[in-house]
Amino acid sequence: MARKPPLSQVSDFDLRLLRLFKTVVECGSFSAAEGALGISRSAISLHMSDLEKRLGMRLCQRGRAGFALTDEGREVLRASDTLLAAIEGFRSEVNLMHRQLRGDLNIGIVNNLVTQPKMRITRALKAVRGEGTGVRINLSMSTPGEIERGLLDGRLHVGAIPLIAPLSGLDYTRLYEERSNLYCSHEHPLFARAALVSNEELQDFDAVVPSYRMTAEAIGLHQLLNCVASASDREGIAFLILTGSYIGFLPDHYAAVWVEKGLMAALCPQRLFFEARLAIATRKGRRQNLVLDHFLEALQHSL
Repeated sequence: MARKPPLSQVSDFDLRLLRLFKTVVECGSFSAAEGALGISRSAISLHMSDLEKRLGMRLCQRGRAGFALTDEGREVLRASDTLLAAIEGFRSEVNLMHRQLRGDLNIGIVNNLVTQPKMRITRALKAVRGEGTGVRINLSMSTPGEIERGLLDGRLHVGAIPLIAPLSGLDYTRLYEERSNLYCSHEHPLFARAALVSNEELQDFDAVVPSYRMTAEAIGLHQLLNCVASASDREGIAFLILTGSYIGFLPDHYAAVWVEKGLMAALCPQRLFFEARLAIATRKGRRQNLVLDHFLEALQHSL
């Protein structure tokens, strides 16, 4: 695509196109973005073509080979994240002048916390939403590392993550403790004698290990296992356990649905477990944000 002179200004129309572009990337394809955007694939394609023409560069490849960002597309996406975060920062500052609760709350939560029975995050989100219709909650489920990166670069206002190795650029507030047990499925050889397994026997069976950071206690317990597979999150670990071919650690609240159905059992839960502290994280030195402040206050009241 031929190069055009640099943009002289960024209009509201450009911002709408950039938000559409960001949504398409997050969904992974034009067809997957139809539901999120509420428009047809052909309309999305036209808008993407408009954006590429305005910027004078091709942002993505689409066709039979699938959807993929070009190098320039990745750079435009990064710049778009920065621009949209700056706009949201402006909106937050205007909110402070009016003392009205309006704007976005971008929150990242580690996967599979919805089954946590204490539900402090759920109650805090309900309280913030109850303050008025001007609040837009944008919730993303991700890995701890991705959430930390989002907080540091301003894409996220707040995150709920395991407190393993605190980063100097973030502030942490304790949320609650989470216990993880070692599980096997009902099709696994250890299921029938789950309470009688010795540490020595564990090496005889394949296990799955998480690829995200763990506490020293969790690392020590995984060293007892024959870890031949890995998973990026707890849902992936559950998938592998349910094959009947692997054992692995899962939070007790997340595994409870399969335990109640007789599809999983905890192996020696009085001995083979670890606890992890979950925390709410925000960026140090952040700008004041009325929506975020209300959310953090609601969390404190949910104790």
